[in-house]
Amino acid sequence: MTNRYKSVFDIIGPVMVGPSSSHTAGAVAIGRAGNKLFGGISRKVTVHYYGSFAQTHRGHGTDYAIAAGILGFDTDDLRVPNAPEIAKKRGIDIRFVEEDGPSPIDHPNTAILDMSSGTKKAQISGCSIGGGSIEIRHLVIHDTEITPTGSLPIIIWLDYEKEILNEQNLTSLLQEKAPFSKKRIFHTKDCNIYEYDVENYLKPALVKELKEKFENIIWL
Repeated sequence: MTNRYKSVFDIIGPVMVGPSSSHTAGAVAIGRAGNKLFGGISRKVTVHYYGSFAQTHRGHGTDYAIAAGILGFDTDDLRVPNAPEIAKKRGIDIRFVEEDGPSPIDHPNTAILDMSSGTKKAQISGCSIGGGSIEIRHLVIHDTEITPTGSLPIIIWLDYEKEILNEQNLTSLLQEKAPFSKKRIFHTKDCNIYEYDVENYLKPALVKELKEKFENIIWL
């Protein structure tokens, strides 16, 4: 099994609402990743489709799947097919654009989400690789471009205190409980951004611990 798939269930696919694990369940996962990166529901989202997503998104339910993920729905949520209408009622503007050129992240099932609420902006570029699994190959947060390895999980921590001890504590915790293949640090005016490409799925207990100990931590 390659490092793209960390469980046999990544290949079988998740319990889902919709016709396609790649074009529906995977699209929900990309939308949810955008929701997590943004820190909740953004008020405006432009979804750029490339490759087969651009060609088949209407027939395969990709539009409502992306919208469902943006709203934070799970793949098996019965509201998934109605997500665009739910978003509209909540005043969330979601637009879908079919792009003609090649995927900027080199995959046929590509969706790039440009998200904004007022002056807050973020971008996430994901691709559906089969069985409901996705990779996140590019993202922009705090005007900083980050190119992860791709495979999930990815941990991102926004350290507004810019304290080296905080970073050391997080790194030590992950080395012990969630080994990572790569770590990167980005310095911005507002915060230091730490990005970790984690090798295995995060256990719920660890997710809870991370949330309690490190404010503004994101896991995709």
